[in-house]
Amino acid sequence: MVDDMPDDEATRFLAAHPDATHIDLLISDLNGVIRGKRIPRDNLQKAWQEGIHLPASLFALDISGNTIEETGLGLETGDGDRRCVPVPGTLTLAPWQRTPTGQLLMTMLDTDGSPFEADPRQVLNRVLTRFLARGIRPVVALELEFYLIDLQRDEHGMPLPPCSPLTGERARQSQLYSISELDEYQAFLEDIASAARAQALPLDTALKECAPGQFEINLLHGDNALRACDDAVMLKRLIKGVAINHGFESTFMAKPWGEEAGSGTHVHISLIDSVGNNLMADGDAPLGSQLLHQAAAGMLELMPESMAILAPNLNSYRRFQPELYVPMAPTWGFDNRSVAVRIPAGPPAAKRLEHRVAGADVNVYLLMAVLLASIEYGIHHELTPPAPIEGNAYTSVPPGLPDSWGKALDTWASSTVLREAMGEQFHHVYLTNREAERAQARQAVSALEYEWYLRTV
Repeated sequence: MVDDMPDDEATRFLAAHPDATHIDLLISDLNGVIRGKRIPRDNLQKAWQEGIHLPASLFALDISGNTIEETGLGLETGDGDRRCVPVPGTLTLAPWQRTPTGQLLMTMLDTDGSPFEADPRQVLNRVLTRFLARGIRPVVALELEFYLIDLQRDEHGMPLPPCSPLTGERARQSQLYSISELDEYQAFLEDIASAARAQALPLDTALKECAPGQFEINLLHGDNALRACDDAVMLKRLIKGVAINHGFESTFMAKPWGEEAGSGTHVHISLIDSVGNNLMADGDAPLGSQLLHQAAAGMLELMPESMAILAPNLNSYRRFQPELYVPMAPTWGFDNRSVAVRIPAGPPAAKRLEHRVAGADVNVYLLMAVLLASIEYGIHHELTPPAPIEGNAYTSVPPGLPDSWGKALDTWASSTVLREAMGEQFHHVYLTNREAERAQARQAVSALEYEWYLRTV
């Protein structure tokens, strides 16, 4: 996990940033929430060489930060610590902070020094290692959608779209792909780009998305799936930090407003051999190679048992409504945005699959893990996908994915392929954590229920 000369990166960082007073040591929990510690700069080299200790129960935390004891990671085992070690290449400055501050991603090891199986980054590493053993390397790119929202709330305490930095008018319209809207938020987007350059994050494009205050920022493709997910974790934190400096909040909530489009995380995946040939291409054939078909078939077959990962919480399932560009069945097709797995148009060298199901609230390590495990399963079993969809999949194929949190968790509980691929311990920890949070959610009475039923029944 650590370089041969473990203090070199830390030494270079301290020399390059003499004003950095402290460093944030970050680790992503099951929900993708960043946890960790803040240390003074004088402790960085020790942390780089020896790591830090955090409780294993960090991966038992629900969205509110409470330990779910049913995971078995809490008091049942004494709530003991595990060693967390640096992720090389992720020690950078956090330029949006008021005072010069560094940040460093960490990953957890078990007591015997092996990867800790409940750490999502280690789950992805487990799947990726087995995948790479086939002599095939995935090339991946992630697209992140998010909303900007006003720091103020309405009279009912509900979120509001942002006000334009130029006109002061509150966003009301969709304005998909609007360049003028990008112009209005130019200072915000420029600060994101500047901070990304400082962190060596490979930003690609930014665009105005479907709803008021909704944007998308994409990362360039690369052949290191772990690093691609590290970059996405860092980008999310960056966007949140820069937004606050511009008087907004940013949210990766899947569905902030019921009447507007949800936010997703799209993943592009191609496969290359040892010399860089794209194994998904087959000359000019628009549907690609047999290997691409097997990969797509694996994604489609395991999509139902993946849903607990792709849509991890209560709000996630509000995205799945007809005609809102959110796939509701395991479908695939060429250059078709109504399907779950799309083959984008383009030259043979760029032949790839685009997975379009996951929400913006997904843990990107776990998302990548289930996709690669699904692809590996399809290749290993030489699966054949159904006929690709032409036209509108929403009207031609009935919904076929678990459409509620409960159904998704039940499907995850009975999963076999992903249980084996991602590890028995992780499967148990994730299931019990999500079931406990769902039980809490079911106890809450919504404002709509009071409005509809309090006086009428």
